[in-house]
Amino acid sequence: MQRSRRRALAALATLAGARLVRAAAPASAPGRLERAIPATGERIPAIGMGTWLTFDVPPGATRDARLAVLREFFAGGGAVVDSSPMYGYAEAALGELVPRARPPRFFAATKVWTPTRFLGVKQMEESFDLWGVKRFDLMQVHNMLDWETHLATLRTWKAAGRIRYLGITTSHGRRHEALEAAMKRERFDFVQFTYNLAEREVERRLLPLAAERGAAVIVNRPFDGGGLFDRVKGKALPGWAREIDCANWAQAFLKFVVSHPAVTCAIPATTNPAHMRENIGALAGRLPDAALRRRMAADFDAL
Repeated sequence: MQRSRRRALAALATLAGARLVRAAAPASAPGRLERAIPATGERIPAIGMGTWLTFDVPPGATRDARLAVLREFFAGGGAVVDSSPMYGYAEAALGELVPRARPPRFFAATKVWTPTRFLGVKQMEESFDLWGVKRFDLMQVHNMLDWETHLATLRTWKAAGRIRYLGITTSHGRRHEALEAAMKRERFDFVQFTYNLAEREVERRLLPLAAERGAAVIVNRPFDGGGLFDRVKGKALPGWAREIDCANWAQAFLKFVVSHPAVTCAIPATTNPAHMRENIGALAGRLPDAALRRRMAADFDAL
């Protein structure tokens, strides 16, 4: 589902005089925004890559075309790649293409999405084979399916060194109350849910709770499935875009998300190498401060 960003040029309204904060980056990645994982202090790039729909392609020319997307991602400083058995061919595609992309850094994140311990272990073992990795950086319980059962397995595998971090996910604004209850009851290294300019409900409870509980936050659907580009279609970038080093709407949308202090990484998805170049460009430059974030949200609501 590719949206034409070239046609989505334009404005939330000029926001003059807003204070700005510069994105922090470690010495190993000059000018690139990285965030610490609370559980360990390890730093990862704040823009990652999702693979739902976009990498669900069988072997052949279509899959080969995704190699250019991966190369743009890694060349721009990306590392976190997120997938799931739910995403069809995506895990197999990554297992084939990531080695060909030769990433300087790679943070492999996938999920378990099935009931029962037996089926969960079987599915995760298949993910190891498909990705061709000996250890996953992050294994998550997808959409909270039988999460209590799988959490016990993930803790055992983490202790054994088969995975580095464990997490839990939901999306599309669903199951927030259930996720909140799980986060209060158990410790997760990562939580993943939807957050974007159109869906900000997680600002009230889930984002503060993640910070309180020391959980890293991965944001899915940061473009609202492409809907944000529809909202700004035919409108010019606002005046503040230059002040926070945004060359396009994708970067503006992503910088709103990753400027929230509780967010660790956003994972937009695309099949277009040029769009990937735009997305990963959000790792560079300045971020909006709290005052500008409020103005961005208010002006977006007024569109």
